[in-house]
Amino acid sequence: MTLRPEQLDQSKQELAATLKELRKRAGLSGVRLAARCNMSQSKISRIENGKSPVSLVDVEQILRSLEAPAEVLTRVTELARLANTDWQSLRALRRKGLQHKQQELAGLESSSTEFRFFLLSMITGLLSTPEYIKASLAHLDGDQSRLIARKLSRQEVLYDASKRFIFLLSEMAVRWPLIPAPAMAMQLDRLISVSRLPNVRLGVIPLGGLMPVAPMDTFTIYDASLVTIETTSGVLALRDSKDVAMHLEAFATMERYALFDEEARSLLLRWSDDFRGSDQQFMQARE
Repeated sequence: MTLRPEQLDQSKQELAATLKELRKRAGLSGVRLAARCNMSQSKISRIENGKSPVSLVDVEQILRSLEAPAEVLTRVTELARLANTDWQSLRALRRKGLQHKQQELAGLESSSTEFRFFLLSMITGLLSTPEYIKASLAHLDGDQSRLIARKLSRQEVLYDASKRFIFLLSEMAVRWPLIPAPAMAMQLDRLISVSRLPNVRLGVIPLGGLMPVAPMDTFTIYDASLVTIETTSGVLALRDSKDVAMHLEAFATMERYALFDEEARSLLLRWSDDFRGSDQQFMQARE
């Protein structure tokens, strides 16, 4: 099935209407269906009226209770997966203003307690220096000083001892020269500093040896209940438990290839020194 943004907008209403129609065809009242599913009647009512989010597990439970045929089960579970997916295109985010996205992220960070970041090609804003953040926004028109300040203010969440963070960074994410070599060295120094926070576990995945897995996306998992995936054209949010479980498994797999603690800091320090050394060589070549 090809995923289109308009499908995501329509799927929630369509799923609610479909479940209601299937219940009626089965000749069951909302009360009887709720009893079969071990749910409250009010939950069934909210689901059928599109007023309550419904997980894929709930949908499968309802369909089994309705003894839905296999072809209906396949079609409706796919609809449920779409209903648990949100898409924010980069163009729409820019029209709305990226400040709103920063507010949304700050809200997620405030309401969540466990965070898992898999960083494939860039360093996330929570770990970035001001210069790195500025460079990451250089493609945008106009003055981005307020947006930069908002991103920096979000970093305060790292010092909230009630929250736990795991960052996995590929070597490419760490060493991609987004900014000049001296600034990249300072950026890596920042990673070393953050890795010492008691509620932060920062791992680096070096590109060496055999690694028979190939991650495709940068993603963040919030409280094992929401996954956001960053692409070139926008951000995808997945809330279905099976999608979240798949990303938790992928994260755990990549975590086994990462270096942590002193091993990670030693590698980061070496790369930081490499950036400083390359800058010195450049300056000497100019003299």
